[in-house]
Amino acid sequence: MAELRWHPLIQDWVMINSNRQNRPQMPKDWCPFCPGSGKVPDDYEVLKYDNDFPALSQNPPQPDDVANDFFKVRPSYGKCEVILYSPGHHTTLKELSDEHMRKLVDLWAERYADISKDENIKYVFIFENRGSMVGTSMPHPHGQIYGYSVIPKKLQLELQSAQEYRKEKGNCLFCDMLKAEQDFGKRIVFENDSFTVFLPFFTEYPYGIYVFPKRHISHITQMTDKEKTDFGITLKQIVGMFDTMFDKEFPYMMCMHNAPVNSGDVEEDFHFHVEFFPPLRSANQQKFNASSETGAWAHCNPRCPEETAAELREAYDRYKNNL
Repeated sequence: MAELRWHPLIQDWVMINSNRQNRPQMPKDWCPFCPGSGKVPDDYEVLKYDNDFPALSQNPPQPDDVANDFFKVRPSYGKCEVILYSPGHHTTLKELSDEHMRKLVDLWAERYADISKDENIKYVFIFENRGSMVGTSMPHPHGQIYGYSVIPKKLQLELQSAQEYRKEKGNCLFCDMLKAEQDFGKRIVFENDSFTVFLPFFTEYPYGIYVFPKRHISHITQMTDKEKTDFGITLKQIVGMFDTMFDKEFPYMMCMHNAPVNSGDVEEDFHFHVEFFPPLRSANQQKFNASSETGAWAHCNPRCPEETAAELREAYDRYKNNL
């Protein structure tokens, strides 16, 4: 079974895919993403790999016969890809060269552009789940790309907020947010010529940093040559900073927010950015999404953002000093 089911209470589509329950547990001494596995080329640097157990497909099955006048279903149309960061089974982003990171950014941009050509796709979501704490089943460093046939609810809300803000203020919501953070200063973690890394005023997670380009762009393919290089270096330094924080591999969810595709002209309103959701609140304590966060969407951050921003800056300095 694979289909989308309409949730009338929140006006959103839910992916139902029982096939993913059948994903096998991989043997500890074999990895399909490593050269020699027979699943990937014996020689690659970065690689797009079609997901073996996709939640979405460009040739989806017909939905089960469960719909009626009240219950709505639609085919689980879309695209699911895996992005392999390198052939190294334990090689993380912080260990890749700047040149290698640039190739990864180029691959992300290439896949975003290619998936966007399908007019049935309305949103291209580039992301990474790192660590067993956030559900990663494959330890070989990788990310994923989902192409959705609908704009997910959170991205709808971001776009709607940006459009309402522009109508009221005449400015880009994201550009003004970045300026306000730069003016305040205490939540800025680090920056370079092209990007600013900061802990938002409203962050839901103790170490939930955002990455904003300093120039208004709506999606990754609009980056200049220098911006692509700087973006790769920025992400590499973020992972290095995180791992330095508690001297261990730091789990996170990394989510790239590009503008919707095939959905009208939204480039003026939407500002490309990256949101990190790390589940740690200290070295040995997890920040759970409990009843308030899950059942009411009422988030509670147990740490002061100005204090955790200072911890991140200190970790960044230690990371840079140890290079």
